[in-house]
Amino acid sequence: MSDSSVSVAIAYHSGYGHTARMAEAARDGAASVAGTAVEMISVDALTEEHWATLDAAHAIIFGSPTYMGSASPAFHTFAHDTSGRWYAQAWKNKVAAGFTSSGAMSGDKLHTLQYFTILAAQHGMHWVNLDLLPGANEGELNRLGGWLGAMAQSPGDDGPQAMQKTDLLTAAHLGQRVAEHTLLLHRARSLG
Repeated sequence: MSDSSVSVAIAYHSGYGHTARMAEAARDGAASVAGTAVEMISVDALTEEHWATLDAAHAIIFGSPTYMGSASPAFHTFAHDTSGRWYAQAWKNKVAAGFTSSGAMSGDKLHTLQYFTILAAQHGMHWVNLDLLPGANEGELNRLGGWLGAMAQSPGDDGPQAMQKTDLLTAAHLGQRVAEHTLLLHRARSLG
């Protein structure tokens, strides 16, 4: 990686594959920005190498399904396990963003995104929101009208293949936005 490039890590948990598809979309969006390297990391199978990747990343995008009104238990375990990094402020000034999915139309996804923003704030990170107006029609980006991050909805008994294309494109847009903001911040810091 050159001095003018950045790395984005996507730290996510996916119970049934829906959130993994969002993570892939966010990865593709971030990777579409020249000078950006992206790595997906499933938080329920972390290794020391994964932790090193997260520590070295310029940006971390958090992703989790919304279960019982918040992020999944596996994601909460990951957040708890970052406490040593919080104490050392190891992730301070990294860029952060988030995405979530649920089976219900509301499903309390907003609460999951708020949880991610508080986690990022506690780490001293810079939050990147979703800069899209709510989609007025079914085929438009941000059809669920989120502001803090990307949201997706698909019936709980439908597999990940049934996800709305626009929800995945919204996650890709978020990934691209994170990469662009991370590059801007990285370049500004290099001017010193």
